[in-house]
Amino acid sequence: MEAATRRRTPAGASQARTRATDALLDAAERLLVQQGYAGITSRALAGEAGVNNGLVHYYFGSMEEVLVQVLERFTERLIVRQRAMYAGPGSFLEKWRTAWRYQEDDLRAGYSKIWLELQALAWNQPQLRARVARVDGEWRAVLSEAIGRVLEEYGVAETFPPGAVVALVATFAQGFALERLSGVTKGHAELLDWIDAWLQSLETRAPRKKSRRQR
Repeated sequence: MEAATRRRTPAGASQARTRATDALLDAAERLLVQQGYAGITSRALAGEAGVNNGLVHYYFGSMEEVLVQVLERFTERLIVRQRAMYAGPGSFLEKWRTAWRYQEDDLRAGYSKIWLELQALAWNQPQLRARVARVDGEWRAVLSEAIGRVLEEYGVAETFPPGAVVALVATFAQGFALERLSGVTKGHAELLDWIDAWLQSLETRAPRKKSRRQR
């Protein structure tokens, strides 16, 4: 009986830890969206999660670790979605439009706010800044694969260097989210329409360029 109890205890402890850490991360995600990192204390977080206050530092070591793990966990889910979208069927133009619908989804879900909150929190914390930079790198890797490939297909990679275009899209997306969260929308629709028209023009030229190579 004692041996059986010893075998069950680690698994039970592991399950309890998983439940507690998931509850804390879920609660931190909600609080980041509702009130931002400056308003979150370990006591408020534990209360929101329904766990003992001491478990915040016991499992995570610091509030900052909880918050950066929220960003990393949320990002992981969205990266899977984004890679699947770019790997799927359809033209790049269709995928670009889908990506911007996702941008709206992410604003509503609170991801954009969490992303910007963690950037602000990391400005004066070098170790945290490195973690946030890795998240940024994950997004840019997805963009680099998709954009680099399509610029080659369009035959414009020399005119529009992929690295420059990726940086432009990444900073544009963050600026778009920042302004939307601040209640600013002026010019957004016009800019997206202009980009859409430009991509359409590249799409219409790309097949003719391919036909010339084949001849």
